[in-house]
Amino acid sequence: MRALTWDGVRLQVAERPDPVCSEGMAVVEVGVAGVCNTDVEIVRGYMNFRGVIGHELVGTVREGPSAWRGKRVVAEINFACGRCAVCARGLGRHCATRTVMGILGADGAMAEQVAVPVANLHAVPDGVPDEAAVFAEPLAAAFEILEQVHVRPRTRALVLGDGKLGLLCAQVLHQAGASVLAVGRHEDKLALLRARGIETVLASDWAGDPAELVVEATGSAEGFAAAVRATLPRGTLILKSTVASRPEVDLAPLVVNEITVVGSRCGSFEPALRALSSGSVEVLPLVSARVPLDRADEALRVAQQPGVLKVLVTR
Repeated sequence: MRALTWDGVRLQVAERPDPVCSEGMAVVEVGVAGVCNTDVEIVRGYMNFRGVIGHELVGTVREGPSAWRGKRVVAEINFACGRCAVCARGLGRHCATRTVMGILGADGAMAEQVAVPVANLHAVPDGVPDEAAVFAEPLAAAFEILEQVHVRPRTRALVLGDGKLGLLCAQVLHQAGASVLAVGRHEDKLALLRARGIETVLASDWAGDPAELVVEATGSAEGFAAAVRATLPRGTLILKSTVASRPEVDLAPLVVNEITVVGSRCGSFEPALRALSSGSVEVLPLVSARVPLDRADEALRVAQQPGVLKVLVTR
């Protein structure tokens, strides 16, 4: 099969063996894959990954249990052991021996096919197109905020960053009843949120007004420092970005202002799929470009261009 591979030096579309459908697994024929900033960070050295990259997909089950064959699915990315104490607590995404699709020890989704644990599959609701369903994974990550932090009606929430994840987090908090202000550097991206009734401001015009809940989605040291400054005393700071760099940070303000810092990564797919089905979160306007699998290496370059949001890899 064709797949986008990274060997630590070269990113290329190459022939790879078809995945094997072992016990407990399913083979999914990938229809659409999404480029995430994590994929870009992997090529910069994040997680020291080697293999087929990509972890956002929608496709059709071709091999596996009969109940799943032919179904259109999305898939959670953490492949847990299912037996350890952490898994017993329902926290398989933190399993110490897990592999992670396209990130840690497991080939990813920018390929014609990918092998996924059956337990990780979720059927896509009828009426949700592939180009929306492929957002299930990053949207689930945005919904994880609501599992970690109690958001009351009219909670003042600040989202820093107008990339893909920032736009999703802002929409999730808005539909949960929070009073959201999104801060970014791109007027066209912020306009997507204003169309949903969400308040926005350009970073150059932002007065730095603080909030009780702040989401840092810039992935930069500058963004982190701004987020700390903008979090009210005894407020909560949500960190959503993972990057290859190791910036220095000043922890003193977190202590002095008694700020609760919450690392937030993957989330459950159920609320994300419900939101995609109901339209309470809109994702299709975030699609900036489509690149065929044969030129998937170009997709990562396109994804890094100014103003680009989601790039999709198609068959």
